[in-house]
Amino acid sequence: MLTTKQRKFLRSEAHHLQPLFQIGKNGLIDSVIRQIEEALEAKELIKVNILQNCDEDKNEIAAKLDEREGLEVVQVIGNIIVLYKESKEKKRIELP
Repeated sequence: MLTTKQRKFLRSEAHHLQPLFQIGKNGLIDSVIRQIEEALEAKELIKVNILQNCDEDKNEIAAKLDEREGLEVVQVIGNIIVLYKESKEKKRIELP
């Protein structure tokens, strides 16, 4: 569980990032979840874009992702979800 200070730090780190994934009309499917988890292992902090044609609500998608082991939803802003997961091998981000 992230503290308020850590969330604020991660939001500032994510500000300049471009979304790596787009979730469209198929919604959040298993293959996308696997790809997101692989990207998080490599980068630790990513953005996911929820497209207009997505049938699922962005908050529902964020809740599903938040249930994953070790994965944290840092922020949901507009149609963007910011995700963080501490890398096992390539630790880059040092949390305050």
